[in-house]
Amino acid sequence: MSSKLQIENRLSALHTDDDFKSFVKEVFAHQVENNAVYHSFLGNTSRLDTHETTFLPIELFKSQRVSCEPTAALTFKSSGTTATGRSTHYVFDKSLYQFTSKHHFENLYGALGNFTLLALLPSYLENGESSLVFMVEDFMQYTKSDSQFVLHQPEKLLQLLQALSADKKPTLLFGVSYALLDFAEAQKIDFPELIIMETGGMKGRRQELTRPELHAAIRKGFPNSQIHSEYGMTELLSQGYSKDGEWFTAPKWMRAFTTDVSDPFEMQATGKRGLLAFIDLANYHSCAFIQTRDIGIVRPDGTFKVEGRLDHSDLRGCNLLYT
Repeated sequence: MSSKLQIENRLSALHTDDDFKSFVKEVFAHQVENNAVYHSFLGNTSRLDTHETTFLPIELFKSQRVSCEPTAALTFKSSGTTATGRSTHYVFDKSLYQFTSKHHFENLYGALGNFTLLALLPSYLENGESSLVFMVEDFMQYTKSDSQFVLHQPEKLLQLLQALSADKKPTLLFGVSYALLDFAEAQKIDFPELIIMETGGMKGRRQELTRPELHAAIRKGFPNSQIHSEYGMTELLSQGYSKDGEWFTAPKWMRAFTTDVSDPFEMQATGKRGLLAFIDLANYHSCAFIQTRDIGIVRPDGTFKVEGRLDHSDLRGCNLLYT
């Protein structure tokens, strides 16, 4: 399957469980043949010839080139909040990432053209090569002309929000959690047309909070705005969104699972707490089968909750809030 457009069409055409399972088999075969890291991992764990879903440990993105392709259009790197190194995702087809990100967002929130988009993502901009920054920049080209990034300028952000609020313009504020908290502690604005999309955790800048605690703290500065959450990471090209601050909805080409904390090869039953793992078919050119270090629960409808991170794992990625 060499055509870029063909992959987009296949992802768009996933309507049933059988559709998903069929494409998973194709992607698995493709990646076993073309992804040397995944092939080696399966071989080393004696699971190369099994038909069971086997997830690649996310840590390998720090030390290996996890890709089916010899070239890359761009690279994404994790936030790198510790000295353990940054994960790198080699993206062969940036248009596929643009397509999947936009498709899923608009499926949940409607056309981007309806929004003004503001971005409060200082650590992501400073570290560089962020998938989140790339996505938000791409979204901005479809939104209203006053969309922009705001870096270390709380007064400017307040002025922008006040102007948009006065005109009752639907607005989306993507913000890393600690920066939103800093702003909410210093300012207060009544803006019912605003959706706050918090993401990214504290990046070591502040004490970690549970998501309900975080949202309650943000709400002090935005008492009448909606507060939603985004779940994403460097190693996954798809995102999950939560409108209720608890349960995330994934796109139809990504499914969440849980595995046993002490044995990642043992799949957990639906509704049982464990390590979150994902099949993300948008990762067609890298690895679609990813084992994370996040602890959570998956419901029968496919929505998932993130409850924290496995002990002794480095803090990084989006929305790593402890309970």
